[in-house]
Amino acid sequence: MKIVGCDLHTRYQQVAMLDQETGELIERRLEHQSGEALAFYAALLGPVRVGIEATGHTRWFERMLAELGQELWIGDAAQIRASVVRKQKTDARDAAHLLDLLLSERFPRIWRPTMAERDLRQLVWHRQKLVWMRNAVGNQLHALAMGEGVCRKKKLFTKKGRVELEGLGLGVWASYRRQELLTMLDQFDGSLRELDRAVAEQAEQNAAAVLLMTHPGVGPVTSLAFVLTLGPVERFERSKQVASYLGLNPREHSSGGRQRLGAISKQGNPMMRSLLVEAGHTAARLDGELRQDYQRLKLRRGSGVAKVAIARKLAVRMYWMLRGPANYAQLVRTQGSPRGTLVGQ
Repeated sequence: MKIVGCDLHTRYQQVAMLDQETGELIERRLEHQSGEALAFYAALLGPVRVGIEATGHTRWFERMLAELGQELWIGDAAQIRASVVRKQKTDARDAAHLLDLLLSERFPRIWRPTMAERDLRQLVWHRQKLVWMRNAVGNQLHALAMGEGVCRKKKLFTKKGRVELEGLGLGVWASYRRQELLTMLDQFDGSLRELDRAVAEQAEQNAAAVLLMTHPGVGPVTSLAFVLTLGPVERFERSKQVASYLGLNPREHSSGGRQRLGAISKQGNPMMRSLLVEAGHTAARLDGELRQDYQRLKLRRGSGVAKVAIARKLAVRMYWMLRGPANYAQLVRTQGSPRGTLVGQ
């Protein structure tokens, strides 16, 4: 077998390859645009295993190796960097280090979704990106209205509020800006309607997403994104691991018998955390236990901390629903009311 440690960059890659049959060691820099990388891998005979750090813009590389019938391992970038002792960093050293990890069976391989799952992620992420862009446009319209003494909050985007907004006496360029923003808002609304319909269709076809949607406050977007982000739920033995994976666990710097906890680590998918916070805000209004927890934390720590805490609780609930598997009614015991204590917490 040929083992390849690959330090992958956007325009080139540095490789360190060991042929285990002959003992030959090859170190080369391969350009992408010229086709040099493709020619190098296509010329390799027999089984080939390539190891790279987890990074972006690798779809073409993964597809190329799959077409050539070669094995690709993707490693945890943080663990790979942490295992480097020397302070000198070069592309050649990085490639050699990856090769050493592969040969010594210490390569921190991570789970990767399938190509189809990654393509479906694009639908959810694109929809959420457009939501944020629409909110930015709406904030600018709010600013224009408040500059004229009109403060309507969400009512500004009703039919009556829009008529009032369009009737404001603004200057020439302020009027031009208002019209441009309203046009953009209409375009975003049209695109989001189509994307919401597509997300709902995909969620209905996913059994795990359908199961999660039985929980109050969890809709097609949050459920489908959670399933695509988490992957096989068997990867996580405990709910704390899920919270850590999503970046919802607190930072900690404890030593000498003293525990110091900070804000959440944010070492996970930021978009998934945002969706959980939004869903948790709705779930806190519909679920009795979450509502009590939210009100208690809000009084003690403020609304910001309370929202994040409820998002974490919601993520834990969704995890246990998938582990069951169990829908919302099965997961929650009825103790005098339809919403009681969560089993497994």
